[in-house]
Amino acid sequence: MLSPDAVRTALRICPLCEATCGLTLTIEGTRVTGARGDRDDVFSKGFICPKGASFGELDADPDRLRTPLVREDGALREATWDEAFGFIAARIRPLIEEHGPDAVGIVLGNPNVHTVAGALYPPLMLGALGSRNLFTASTLDQMPKHVSSGLLFGDPLAIPVPDLDRTDHLLLLGANPLESNGSLCTAGDFPGRLKALRRRGGTLTVVDPRRTRTAKTADTHLAIRPGTDALLLAALAHTLFEEKLTDLGALAAHVEGVAEVEECVREFSPEAVAGACDIDPGVIRTLARDLAAAPRAAVYGRVGSSTVEFGTLANWLVDVLNILTGNLDRPGGALFPLSATDRAPRPAAPGKGFALGRWHSRVSGHPEVKGELPITVLAEEIETPGEGQIRAVISIAANPVLSAPDGDRLDKALAGLDLMVSIDPYLNETSRHADVVLPPPPSSQSAHFDYVFNTLAVRNQARYSRPAVPLAPGLLDESEIHARLILAVSGKHGADPADVDAMAIDRTLARAGAAAASAGQLSGRTGPERRLDLMLRLGPYDLTLDRLIDHPHGIDLGPLQPRIPQVLRTRSGRIELCPAPIAADLPRLRRSLEGRRAGLVLVGRRHLRSNNSWMHNLPALNGGSNTCTLQVSPQDAERLGLSDGAAARISSAGGALEVPVEVTDAVRAGVVSLPHGWGHDRAGTRLSVAARRPGVNVNQLLDGTLLDPLSGTAVLNGFPVEVTPAGTGRSVQRA
Repeated sequence: MLSPDAVRTALRICPLCEATCGLTLTIEGTRVTGARGDRDDVFSKGFICPKGASFGELDADPDRLRTPLVREDGALREATWDEAFGFIAARIRPLIEEHGPDAVGIVLGNPNVHTVAGALYPPLMLGALGSRNLFTASTLDQMPKHVSSGLLFGDPLAIPVPDLDRTDHLLLLGANPLESNGSLCTAGDFPGRLKALRRRGGTLTVVDPRRTRTAKTADTHLAIRPGTDALLLAALAHTLFEEKLTDLGALAAHVEGVAEVEECVREFSPEAVAGACDIDPGVIRTLARDLAAAPRAAVYGRVGSSTVEFGTLANWLVDVLNILTGNLDRPGGALFPLSATDRAPRPAAPGKGFALGRWHSRVSGHPEVKGELPITVLAEEIETPGEGQIRAVISIAANPVLSAPDGDRLDKALAGLDLMVSIDPYLNETSRHADVVLPPPPSSQSAHFDYVFNTLAVRNQARYSRPAVPLAPGLLDESEIHARLILAVSGKHGADPADVDAMAIDRTLARAGAAAASAGQLSGRTGPERRLDLMLRLGPYDLTLDRLIDHPHGIDLGPLQPRIPQVLRTRSGRIELCPAPIAADLPRLRRSLEGRRAGLVLVGRRHLRSNNSWMHNLPALNGGSNTCTLQVSPQDAERLGLSDGAAARISSAGGALEVPVEVTDAVRAGVVSLPHGWGHDRAGTRLSVAARRPGVNVNQLLDGTLLDPLSGTAVLNGFPVEVTPAGTGRSVQRA
């Protein structure tokens, strides 16, 4: 038993963004009272941001749920764990037996990839249910990159990342890593790595309609018109071909379709796209030449170039440019990480390839992508009667009422479900509709290993944190919550939760064959630890769980290395540079050249103290410059009669909002910016800090019909809006 007055330190990997920095926690008894960067961490080397520094505040947030909630007579009441899982089992099995497995929709939010349980158990849940109705935050964020990788390389999870520590020229599009700490590019101390690039004489070029913190540090900032990233990238590729600057280098033997791409980009000259992008043709040509001339270069695009109407084409062209300049799979370019829990490299061989649209959504016929449907269709799938109607939802660490377009419609749809189950530490805008809420414990009481982010890391490494604080009385480990939920929905309620992990281990061993270790050789105190130990043993580095535990600051596994052709899983066994779905979508991009959209367009923005909606309840993070304001350029403010601090009315296809104006030269003329993840003003939540500064839900401006057709990703950036001083227009629909 720990003394309530004992003071000690413990190491922990931060789970609050993609940077995965090492922390040193100060703990008094069982309370985290401080957090600082771990200087000996092999990856982050002491870096910390405000989110990591608030670790203890998040742990101790008085609004966190600490006991399950069950709905009775229309109201949520506290319940025991046995009551909660019994309630789920009694309600969901008859529903599935009567209406089939597709009557259950599964919604996964982005915090899932920040926890051990969120990485290990949802695939087992999907297998147990057999439902095709899966919705995740990917179609609000990175699905275009998965589609691009799937079509090019045959594997939607084969995502190349920029080799930040060795590149000579880094081109960033729609990314602001000084605020986000990186996305689909896991880099402890991303800001420090960009500074090191500049110190060694490298070049940083940032393409962004806002003069972000990252743009301010760049050698060149191109204030592009939002939504035209694909046009700019196509013009860069056009220039490389036209000026005979392409050089695939060692990739040449592994690429097909180069001539087809040359034909595809023939019409996208710098002169043709300049008006749409609002970038001088000479600047575009110079950038193409600089990329080709750099000893080592990398092109990297993120949210701003993904959540637009040509998101998949933009992500494809990012990889096309890296390939045409010979910088894909090359040190200093863009490389494929090799995680400690990846399977050991296999011999190069043709694979099954990647298919889109293996099934379609029931109501609107949207194609499946990577086993998922667009989250924008969830409301209509709940509302529309008929065979296959979603009657129950299992929501895990998700808040689509705020994160998806037209949250008001989804809000109403969720209220009409026969059953809703949420795994969530908060009663938020989405989980308030649940019939059962299952709260996971605070992060300090959970083990941590980055299954997902290690596959996106700019340096191969492995780190594991056991719980820093014992599990508090009355709480369940998050992995046990997931395991018991799987048993409840699969008709095995009451079985031992350890059976779920044992089944997963047996399946992995069966797939691995005779060379694998037997289950009896695995170490670990828990089922999840034994599963991690097995994956490490089957991985490429001859690691074990015990060895990770013996190295609390992590094990450095070295810089990224070339991995082609081993990573390729296309049917041809080569990089298929001009896949048919991409070629079929390019005419849509060509048509966008025919006329420039008049009026204002909106973009989102990231703040260092914010990670979507799930950190707005902490006083340390909800304040200062982290505010929900509409950023407007001085030119547009004068033209529209807007003044700093006054309210404006902003409207689009989905509705209208009133929001305070922030006049700033950080945003270019013709563009306004409103951050994502706000709108904490709905009744029935328990988010006292967030409710005091609720902001507005930018996604309520959208009706959900604007999608990138290849990926099903919602268009959250670059869409048209109207802005007037408040009080001069029609009535406002508040978020």
